[in-house]
Amino acid sequence: MGVARTPTGDAGVDALLARLADADRLPADAHPQVYEDVHQGLRETLAALDARPGPVPVSREPAPSPSYDLRS
Repeated sequence: MGVARTPTGDAGVDALLARLADADRLPADAHPQVYEDVHQGLRETLAALDARPGPVPVSREPAPSPSYDLRS
């Protein structure tokens, strides 16, 4: 269909998205397999991101109020 793709910066994701162009050259009954392949690849990529350790979550508790009792 000639739809322009903007690179994502992730080579694996970009390769999966480029695979969608294969559907242009295939008969319509072969499209679902291409879509399933790409969908599965993207799911695996997201699952791998979930498995990687990330930053420590920031506490949602409010910071303690400063003490203004400055008597000596």
